[in-house]
Amino acid sequence: MSADPRAELHDAPERFEATILPHLDSVFRFAMWLIRDRTEAEDVVQETLTQALQSFHRFQPGTNARAWLLSILRHVRSNRLRARQRRPEVVEADDRLDALPAVEVTPQHVTDEEVLSALKALPPGFQEVIVLADVEELSYKEIATVLEIPIGTVMSRIHRARRLLRAALAEYAAAQGIGRSRHALGGMPSEDGAS
Repeated sequence: MSADPRAELHDAPERFEATILPHLDSVFRFAMWLIRDRTEAEDVVQETLTQALQSFHRFQPGTNARAWLLSILRHVRSNRLRARQRRPEVVEADDRLDALPAVEVTPQHVTDEEVLSALKALPPGFQEVIVLADVEELSYKEIATVLEIPIGTVMSRIHRARRLLRAALAEYAAAQGIGRSRHALGGMPSEDGAS
């Protein structure tokens, strides 16, 4: 701790820039996934950075600044949604999950556009956990903190979201003639009838 509190206040803008600004791209990517409108996402990121600067004295050095920023971003977005009188997001995909086979074949030859399209088709709550886990590479604990949900819920949503993605991509691949059939994956029966 500095002997002069004024010196700490003077250094705050430099510490903020050094700590927070390296995560700006990650924050904007997450905002785009949540909002899907560039102008609105830019406004939310701007408000997020403003709130982060105002609250920077509460940030604990050595903790995950990116997770802290993403948490602020979710609060900003939630406040904006409430202001517009929108209902909260509901994650409902049980009907689609019940129809999936126990083990899906994950296609190997799909494009980024196809993956992004399948991801956009997921319910919003599933999109959030996949983006945070697989794009932003946050840990389950960090995701739970950002989304303010129990870690078990994070794990469950990630599992369910990945199943839905695999199924959607497998359907696309099959429609395009990409991949192998289940017989090719499981092997052909031998001449004596044994597998």
